[in-house]
Amino acid sequence: MSYFSAIVQGIIQGFTEFLPVSSSGHLSLYQYFTGTSSEGSLLFSVMLHFGTLAAVVIAFWPTVWQLLIEFLSIFADLFTGKLLRGYPKPYRRMLYFLMLSCVPLLVVPFVQDFIEGFSTDNSIIAEGCFFLVTALLLTLADKAVKGVKTARSMTAGDAAAIGVAQVFATLPGISRSGSTISTGLLMGLDRSFAVSYSFILGLPAILAAGLLDLRDVLEMGELGIPLGPALAGMAVALVSGLLSIRLVKYIVRSDKFGIFAWYTLILGIVVLGIGIAEHFTGHAIQNYLANTLFAVVVVT
Repeated sequence: MSYFSAIVQGIIQGFTEFLPVSSSGHLSLYQYFTGTSSEGSLLFSVMLHFGTLAAVVIAFWPTVWQLLIEFLSIFADLFTGKLLRGYPKPYRRMLYFLMLSCVPLLVVPFVQDFIEGFSTDNSIIAEGCFFLVTALLLTLADKAVKGVKTARSMTAGDAAAIGVAQVFATLPGISRSGSTISTGLLMGLDRSFAVSYSFILGLPAILAAGLLDLRDVLEMGELGIPLGPALAGMAVALVSGLLSIRLVKYIVRSDKFGIFAWYTLILGIVVLGIGIAEHFTGHAIQNYLANTLFAVVVVT
């Protein structure tokens, strides 16, 4: 993998991880059209996620810090018998609900091969269909009545629904941020809180997925990708991730969420059309673009 390819994928990952357009879907398209769909590419995608994970920690550090304090205080309350006394504070409630939202992810290891099959197969028809699903979710959320729920008033049902949405977002083309934020808005969450909840919820999911794949890499005894380009891609993903988080906050406050519904709708239709054409032409477009990119890289 070249530095050029790593940096481009880092930019794609950083911006699309938080914008409601599906980072995995865009990376899958990039890898498809550049001919880099391989196990190494899958592992590199996970490494890029670590860059965006760091971006979330930095952007939401005050909230993350309070949640860490609450997590540690749970053990103290458990041993002192105070765990079930009184009504939990907002950050404690938010922590409980984040844990509940993570429970549906327990099914992912059992279907991981099925999910990865969409990214590694030589077709983008599925990605096109999943982009259309994202467009539908964003449209419904954009038309939803503005909610007022925060950590003080959200329910276990709200948390469970967001968790289920996150499971489906493991499919390339279904946006994790888009599906979880949209579900939160549909469940009546305050817009700013829905954004914070969605991004912080991604921390344990991204970390767990990364650690599982890292274990597999260590068992194989090889990284599968050059370390230098991988680190460059992670750094770029971190910086672009911070920028995209600021953009998402502005978009949600400005009631412009529907812009991305149109984007994913058009992208889904185009990708689906190209995917069908590729099926009947023997992947002519993929071969042409891959050869063109290779020629550009060689010349430069």
